[in-house]
Amino acid sequence: MTETPSKMQILMARLAILLVIGLLIAGATLHGVSRDVLLRGWRNILDRPGGPMTFRFILQPAMAAIAALHDGIKDARTGRSPYLWVILTSRTDRGGRLREGLISTARIILLGLAMDTIYQVIVFRTYYPGEAVIVAATLAFLPYLALRGPIARIARWRRGDTPADEAH
Repeated sequence: MTETPSKMQILMARLAILLVIGLLIAGATLHGVSRDVLLRGWRNILDRPGGPMTFRFILQPAMAAIAALHDGIKDARTGRSPYLWVILTSRTDRGGRLREGLISTARIILLGLAMDTIYQVIVFRTYYPGEAVIVAATLAFLPYLALRGPIARIARWRRGDTPADEAH
């Protein structure tokens, strides 16, 4: 994402971060952090694709892929280095690139939190905030993280370009 984000995009990204942090704290406070809680959590998470609202396992990654497509093509046009590679290797650029990804996926993360909340109320008749965060992040941010760089590489290849850091 190379253009300046709007105030609404920044607000949604901040809301998503605050909500994630708040839900993680609430989950640890309400349910604790023990081996049994973690095992129950992972069991519940692995059961979700077979339950109600399964469509979100297609919807959220598809939305993240669209965001990654948009940002990856812009990366290719501007000659930016691969997204995940920069996050893993560049201390100076890591924060900015993660911020870009959060701004691009904040709406998807918020939607994921809402959908998992509804799912938990329907299925469990209770709420596990930490599980909601894990599911939302897995379905919204991980596909974006995994796809943005390869999309940029494919777009760059189609254009016949090389990234700025690979050009001699």
